[in-house]
Amino acid sequence: MPQLRLALNQIDSTVGDLAANSDSIMRWTRHAAEQGAHLVAFPEMALTGYPVEDLALRSSFVAASRAALDALAVRLAAEGFGELPVVVGYLDRSEKAQPRYGQPAGAPRNAAAVLHGGKVVLRFAKHHLPNYGVFDEFRYFVPGDTLPVVRVHGIDVALAICEDLWQDGGRVPAARTAGAGLLLSINASPYERAKDDTRLELVRKRAQEAGCTLAYLAMIGGQDELVFDGDSIVVSAEGEVIARAPQFEEGCVLVDLDLPAAAPEAPSGTADDGLEIEHVTLSAEPLPAYEVEVPGGQAPRLEDDEEVYTALVVGLRAYAAKNGFRSVLIGLSGGIDSALVAAIACDAVGPRNVYGVSMPSHYSSDHSRADAAELARRTGLNFRTVPIGPMFDAYMASLHLTGLAEENLQSRLRGTTLMAISNQEGHIVLAPGNKSEIAVGYSTLYGDSVGAYGPIKDVYKTGVFRLAKWRNRAALERGQTPPIPDNSITKPPSAELRPGQVDTDSLPDYDILDRILELYVDQDQGSGAIVAAGYDAELVAHVLRLVDTAEYKRRQYPPGTKISAKGFGKDRRLPITNRWREAPAAG
Repeated sequence: MPQLRLALNQIDSTVGDLAANSDSIMRWTRHAAEQGAHLVAFPEMALTGYPVEDLALRSSFVAASRAALDALAVRLAAEGFGELPVVVGYLDRSEKAQPRYGQPAGAPRNAAAVLHGGKVVLRFAKHHLPNYGVFDEFRYFVPGDTLPVVRVHGIDVALAICEDLWQDGGRVPAARTAGAGLLLSINASPYERAKDDTRLELVRKRAQEAGCTLAYLAMIGGQDELVFDGDSIVVSAEGEVIARAPQFEEGCVLVDLDLPAAAPEAPSGTADDGLEIEHVTLSAEPLPAYEVEVPGGQAPRLEDDEEVYTALVVGLRAYAAKNGFRSVLIGLSGGIDSALVAAIACDAVGPRNVYGVSMPSHYSSDHSRADAAELARRTGLNFRTVPIGPMFDAYMASLHLTGLAEENLQSRLRGTTLMAISNQEGHIVLAPGNKSEIAVGYSTLYGDSVGAYGPIKDVYKTGVFRLAKWRNRAALERGQTPPIPDNSITKPPSAELRPGQVDTDSLPDYDILDRILELYVDQDQGSGAIVAAGYDAELVAHVLRLVDTAEYKRRQYPPGTKISAKGFGKDRRLPITNRWREAPAAG
């Protein structure tokens, strides 16, 4: 059978940086060419970065994307790669009106192109547009209505974009109808915990439906709250894994494929779902047999906790680097949340760029101060102590606060202190709140919620403990000092805003709380279903009430890395002003 050396480049693009993204595409194309590749591919919207959100509505940005694509085609040819087909995702516009969707000609398209011979020889748009979770593609784009097929060295390669695989119908069965020997899908599918398992099963299933080898190319890196984990996969028509790329690593997956020869007559006409087959022949003759084949291979998989922790590191690193921040600032309480955030920060930007501040009050325990200092010693981060006692006394002399107002004043003084240091020294503040606390409003506005980024915003408290233990265990296995003091992990969680305070004074045990929250927040279960799952009706009503009334706080919380199927933000959009309450469930 004819052979094809395929190069899948899972790269990290930055939204809006067309020049740098073009340079990256050039660099990796050069690498692929040096390795003898015959077809080179880059992820969905690699040229513009993903997601572009409302930039898609700016005609100037669409025009710049198209111009950058044309320039890239010319540049590839000028540097000697004109005969090497390159598939690139970019932002385009439609050439015709689409009355079915109420869109005029010129509407934006999530598109890709095949570059060859210094020109754009084929353009196509994503057929299935996702409109759930973090995706708003119906807001921006019109769908593609073709099945693009390019003949490369005697092999017909059908092309698709991300959601075209995740939804039934469309380009997958159309690839079979067109007799494609390879289905190549370029993707920018955001990371979610355990999504790699779901992805593998999806790719296997779609390969069998398409009746051909399937190559799934994914993006890596981070964009605002989203993380992309790579994990590009090539499977045979029978669903057998031929190659699988590392997670969270930029690089090129190079694999030699034995594929069926294309029919002498190019496919044409209408395929499944009314898709018009658009076929372009670049090279009709098969290649001679290789002397040395590249076998592919599978990179090792990360274990579950390592995968989540790595996603958090990549998310913070990308947010800092892509927004021009070199250093971060963290309030260190000696507790588990700030300790985990500090460990993530040290791994993301290096300990010399992490600044920790202990801000003890009259109620801060000796062990909390000691644990914060011990964390700094273990990690090597920059550390100082700024007592807030004198500030607190000055405020109290003027305001005479009591109860919750007195407690929250301490948190707000710490927030003000961190922001003052941030302004003075140029670090960005990291908020240490976890998903459990943010869900029930167990945080102080303009206090512990201040910051530019929340690295563990989408991690429940039970997950915080699990990740902290994993990070320490991983350090020991590498012969390193565990970064997080044992006492920060084992002592009862406490905000230490009054004598003897612990979190369970106000909240249920986190093991129970998190399970209720997962049902209500992540799975949208009502109180009746949650009680039916075995939870106390009165407790469920209390927790749901806390979640519902804290929406205004969540709107003011900084962005943070998304690692679950439903994080707070674009995944879960509820009105702040909202009188709907779940009816109490019978106990």
